[in-house]
Amino acid sequence: MGLSSKQLAIYFGLLALGGGAGLIGSRYLNEQELTTQIDENPQIVPATIKPFALPSYSSSGDNLNFIAKAVQKVGPAVVRIDAEREIKEALPDALEQPFFRRFFGEEIPTPKEHLERGTGSGFILSSDGKLLTNAHVVEGASQVKVTLKNGQIYTGKVIGIDPMTDVAVVKIQAAQLPVVALGRAENLQPGEWAIAIGNPLGLDNTVTVGIISALGRSSSEVGVPEKRVKFIQTDAAINPGNSGGPLLNAKGEVIGINTAIRADAQGLGFAIPVETATRVAEQLFSKGKVEHPYLGIHMVTLSEELQKQINQNKDFGFKIDDKEGVIIIRVVPNSPAKQAGLQAGDLILAVGEKTVKTANDVQEQVEQSEIGQTLEIEIKRKGEIKLISVRPRAYPKPQENDEKQ
Repeated sequence: MGLSSKQLAIYFGLLALGGGAGLIGSRYLNEQELTTQIDENPQIVPATIKPFALPSYSSSGDNLNFIAKAVQKVGPAVVRIDAEREIKEALPDALEQPFFRRFFGEEIPTPKEHLERGTGSGFILSSDGKLLTNAHVVEGASQVKVTLKNGQIYTGKVIGIDPMTDVAVVKIQAAQLPVVALGRAENLQPGEWAIAIGNPLGLDNTVTVGIISALGRSSSEVGVPEKRVKFIQTDAAINPGNSGGPLLNAKGEVIGINTAIRADAQGLGFAIPVETATRVAEQLFSKGKVEHPYLGIHMVTLSEELQKQINQNKDFGFKIDDKEGVIIIRVVPNSPAKQAGLQAGDLILAVGEKTVKTANDVQEQVEQSEIGQTLEIEIKRKGEIKLISVRPRAYPKPQENDEKQ
């Protein structure tokens, strides 16, 4: 004989209360005993069984986590940038020599040209269409195609690029565009959340998340010594196509520009601090270029091992007693440093009244100086402390001077 609906409810109620399937001691109750037990134990109350309900994840509800809220806030202001540039294939050096031109004339092949296409990311700074991206995303292109998240496509004009910081600005003709909110990278702490948005590998509007792994990574540590940036390091995935997109904090504020600057990076991403990016962007929008202060010195951070190597190598032409600090290895001819009297072998103690301990410290202080304005540099030369006044010039173009500071 089967159980009645009332008895079934009592049965499952016991299950819900953890009593087992009517299990008392070590045996199961039959239908009659089950009813008797309930009659004799009025404290056993049948449980009301309610259907299990899945939580609601409405995009407009309160169940969004901070990542989703940040993306919802900033996503519409993140764009895809498609750039085309003409690439001319170089001929072998020998074919460019006058000797070959004279004897072979028209038979020497003409360098072939082809279009190179690349995709990156960017984000909107102003409602009238000012965009920020990486220099390597748009370098060599005068115009680019800009696609908004809603599918609208604009032709963008590259206003200026700065290879030394890998920052570029683009302008599109539009109005009432969504814009990002800017945060402060200088207030970050390792371990904070980091959210990256971009178009990696052509996959539009991709979101990745991680933490701030480290701050103040020098360009030499990152492996791009020609740059003048102290990078933010993150473990949020940043791949080709992410370059130029925003790195966000937990509030959805932009704290940096993602840059896929190391092709071999595994689990490492880097971003340009927002303070550096916006400072450069302002100059690019106003003047179309950025002038970086330049002294004209080669310098290294000393160690005990490096001191020994320098003292043992006669090519340097000097010997040093110090085992730490910043030593000038070479002064570029006709440079501001040469004109001011700086010499190879000088130990730099302070720049602009700020004590320096590494070559990166010196570069940072020089970068913050003003072109044409006096910059005081304290040095030690043969045990004597000296103060040298230098007037930085604008960093020369590669064809003017291929030396690195």
